Amino acid sequence: MTLKVKVQGLIDQAFEEYTDLFLIDFTISADNKIVVIIDGDQGVTLQNCIDVSRAIEHNLDREEEDFALEVASAGAAAPLKLLRQYPKNIGRKLKVITTEQEKIEATLESVGDDSIVLKWKAREPKPIGKGKVTVEKEAIIPFDKIKEASVIISF
Repeated sequence: MTLKVKVQGLIDQAFEEYTDLFLIDFTISADNKIVVIIDGDQGVTLQNCIDVSRAIEHNLDREEEDFALEVASAGAAAPLKLLRQYPKNIGRKLKVITTEQEKIEATLESVGDDSIVLKWKAREPKPIGKGKVTVEKEAIIPFDKIKEASVIISF
């Protein structure tokens, strides 16, 4: 059994125990450095990373194959990769790039089974007369039309 298969099995077991956590990505480099990126329905704590790390590390034998292990959260600025990441970001501002290269910065209002709803305000010319007026905009974007989406961090 290869190291990658062993680690994948251990990750799967860990997520059976910690059901609010899920895998974003994991890689194993040529020198056996294992990097596991996780996220959670309510975010990820340091203790979550420790628990997943222990679930993997305590079930691998360094005598059999030496390795280094890193378990980390996806990070606040990392792009959203899985549909499961969207609901916890409702109410936050996202930067979305569609497959048609349209860029939208807006608030995530809701998440459906196959799309998201974004809302924002824009200044547009008045229909009659001079000047501009602020209008509410809304876009419903299917998941398969999202090229990249990330949370905009504001202070």
